[in-house]
Amino acid sequence: MNLSDLNTAISLLFAPSFLLFSTFYGFENVAFSYAVLMFLYLIFSLYKKTNLREISTPLIYFVFVFIAYFLTSMALVKTIPALISGGFFLFFLESYINRRETILKFAKRFYKKGFTQKEESYIAKSDKYWVFITLGNTLIQIALIFNNDDRLWAFYSSVGWYLYLLIALVIQIIYGKIYAFKS
Repeated sequence: MNLSDLNTAISLLFAPSFLLFSTFYGFENVAFSYAVLMFLYLIFSLYKKTNLREISTPLIYFVFVFIAYFLTSMALVKTIPALISGGFFLFFLESYINRRETILKFAKRFYKKGFTQKEESYIAKSDKYWVFITLGNTLIQIALIFNNDDRLWAFYSSVGWYLYLLIALVIQIIYGKIYAFKS
């Protein structure tokens, strides 16, 4: 398992496990334990000389859980997934502004058969779509910070946002097959 996969696993398991462990061991104990674990993971990441993108996940978790420990603030813990979602939004926004065609590059890596001219043109314009999708995801995450239902936050912050993005991808593919590629 590489560090990128471990970062994904952390983002999937963090919210529900934090909430579950807080129920049994108290907020402060869990926040302190997670801060220590993220600090050790950060040190390990630095030791492996990984890039900034892979180090950013344990760094964000460490800083916010560490501060949340001292402030005894669940809202700060809930901020972590919102920051990560905001990072995805900024990534796609920058890609759209600078016309990097990130989605097209990504699609070409996984779809070796190649694309027709219409398909490539449609996919090249996808960064704009994903700017709005990731903005929506970020706004949902921000709203969940202020929502008192921690179970809803834990669900959305672990698997809910993956479902949201998967549905957005399916909609984009269906739209492309029905309208964009047929015209």
